[in-house]
Amino acid sequence: TLADYRMRYALYKSDEDLQAAHAAHPFVVTWDDHETENNYAGGIPENDVPPEEFLLRRAAAYRAYWENQPLRAEQLPQGPDARLYRRLYWGTLAQFDFLDTRQYRSDQAYDDRPHAPGPESDDPARTMTGAAQEQWLLDGWQGSTALWNVMPQQVCFSQRKFDDTADAALSMDAWDGYRASRDRLVAGAKAAGVDNWLILTGDVHVGYALDVKEDFDDPASATVGTEITCTSVASGRDGVEQPANWDLYLRANPHMKFYNGKRGYVRVELDRQAAHLDFRTVSAISTPGAAITTAASFVTEAGAPGLKPA
Repeated sequence: TLADYRMRYALYKSDEDLQAAHAAHPFVVTWDDHETENNYAGGIPENDVPPEEFLLRRAAAYRAYWENQPLRAEQLPQGPDARLYRRLYWGTLAQFDFLDTRQYRSDQAYDDRPHAPGPESDDPARTMTGAAQEQWLLDGWQGSTALWNVMPQQVCFSQRKFDDTADAALSMDAWDGYRASRDRLVAGAKAAGVDNWLILTGDVHVGYALDVKEDFDDPASATVGTEITCTSVASGRDGVEQPANWDLYLRANPHMKFYNGKRGYVRVELDRQAAHLDFRTVSAISTPGAAITTAASFVTEAGAPGLKPA
């Protein structure tokens, strides 16, 4: 209910560290699934709930989100709908296209279980963004005069094989479950001449640095952008620097240049020459006052997509 969601925000917003973060930095927010319900897709809930009942819940969740986050009047929900995707500019240095890949997406393929690509997941009619948002993004790239086109969004954009076999399973909740939708964006970025495409991602509670490939199944294909996946602040407790599948993931995904399971954040600095990327982690969140360190640093140069160690 709306009261339930409001109480959750009241609890979260009482956290002193979160209050300090908001006091120190401006926030631009966009949602994924847990602001409403785990892994929902458009108007389809995760569990066996009638759609009309779920939309009442979505309306409550969206309203509480708007009330408790730094959003403008344009984002005010109308029942179960809210236009959250938007475009912001930092002069001519950067254009930020904030996406909503949860509200308009097709239902996950193969019952949202890890699965190798197949007819269901590769159906061209499937969409991650919905047609209107996809066209808005492509049109925005065509009209962009910024040096950097930054795309903050929710789930892993780059291919992420869970094994190094020929028929390796992929996540059906991420863009791997919507490959035609992803292909349209890659083609659209290329057609618009987007040379410096930086994708900012969350969701998976670990840190990745990935080269975005024109064809992920061909490591020799052109690199068309850079994806930075940020770890969680607290989910997963302390985490480990090298998760159990660390070696497997790096072997199965040669475009993955970094993988770290500790808690922290990513600092991105943009200038006219390059994007400078620092993965900042703490040894433990369960130990008050644990020191923060830079686990890895990368550079992606303007006009030359691809990650390089800094």
